[in-house]
Amino acid sequence: MEVLELQKKIRRVLKEKNAILLSHNYQRDEIQEIADLAGDSLELSIKASKSDCEIIVFCGVHFMAESASILSPEKTVLLPRPDAGCPMADMISADKIIDKKREIPEATVVTYVNSSADVKAESDICCTSANAISVINSVKSETVLMIPDKNLAKYASKFTDKKVLWWEGYCPIHDRLSVKEVLESKAIYPNALFVAHPECRPEVLELADHICSTSGMYEYAKNTDNEAFIIGTEMGILYRLRKENPKKSFFLASKCLFCPSMKLTTLNSVLQAITELSNVVKVPEEIRISAKKALDKMLAVPRDRAGKAKGDSAIAN
Repeated sequence: MEVLELQKKIRRVLKEKNAILLSHNYQRDEIQEIADLAGDSLELSIKASKSDCEIIVFCGVHFMAESASILSPEKTVLLPRPDAGCPMADMISADKIIDKKREIPEATVVTYVNSSADVKAESDICCTSANAISVINSVKSETVLMIPDKNLAKYASKFTDKKVLWWEGYCPIHDRLSVKEVLESKAIYPNALFVAHPECRPEVLELADHICSTSGMYEYAKNTDNEAFIIGTEMGILYRLRKENPKKSFFLASKCLFCPSMKLTTLNSVLQAITELSNVVKVPEEIRISAKKALDKMLAVPRDRAGKAKGDSAIAN
């Protein structure tokens, strides 16, 4: 079946079943093109929870579908590819958090939303890449343990007086971006601004003209007069950047910025999931309640000046 025909069929079935199609920013172009909503994972889950749809089709990875289930327990959440996981989220487990909390009971556990539901359930509060600084500064304890991304933790630690400890986790895609590759890109595109995601290594972030989440990148590209940008995050973001800024140029900092898990989802897998109502993701209620508490605490945190200085939206990852 041709791409356009598949897209039309998916949209027709979605309407018939009162379903909403969510696409993360790193998904394939042809999926972002037909999504009801495209954006960061938590942002999508929050918006879907406020819609009158009965079914959520989440084109992303497993922890994202879990977040949708946490916020919309009354809706059916489908993950077109159940094997689409997140390597970073897999670097931490609930049992490991429990053990770590025994070692450092004085620490508040701040968990990046890029984590599983059972990990969120064992956490004190969640954060995104956009509000991590505000969340850290909001907690009462003087010591925080950030999990699972060490790079985000190291970045956020520069904007707080609190003692920030971190788990040795990381996003393999962002973490592999090297200083050498960024410098080579800057040499090729000397007039371009380098925009990096805080999941990148500290030495890479040192080279950035701006550091922000994916949602922050859309905002920055729109509101900055510069006409060329080197992008330091997964390649899927280029679709919307180019669509929203047709007169500007965007270059990927490295060919390594490709997430195999995000690219598993295809139009065919979306059509199959919605047609068969297959690959349902449902977070058990006892885990959901605890995980939602950690998310609710995060959403109640006002953003501070340090967070706003990065030009990000309040809900992003």
